[in-house]
Amino acid sequence: QVQLVESGGGLVQPGGSLRLSCAASGNFFSIDTMGWYRQAPGNQRELVATFPSGGRTSYGEPVKGRFTITRDNAKNTIYLQMNSLKPEDTAVYYCLGDVRTFGNFVVRYWGQGTQVTVSS
Repeated sequence: QVQLVESGGGLVQPGGSLRLSCAASGNFFSIDTMGWYRQAPGNQRELVATFPSGGRTSYGEPVKGRFTITRDNAKNTIYLQMNSLKPEDTAVYYCLGDVRTFGNFVVRYWGQGTQVTVSS
């Protein structure tokens, strides 16, 4: 019933930039926190950035100062602007949304993931 659709991944050279998008659609009352996690081969899933509805953004330490998360509530969409990309940023990036149902239950939904590869 709820779908998170990501776009914007791809191959980029070190030092380059990418902008990821994630749009939520379906039947729900609202979305609390939206954000991004990533997972590289051999690594566990790690926080990239979160954006609570009406709250303060948080960033994982490896991306602080380089990535920026923004949110457009009218479009139920979040973005991740990634600058000064490094090879260690290579990972599958997953969008998340904490969806609040009309019954006031909160369920975390995940996007399908989009591959970001930073390589020369």
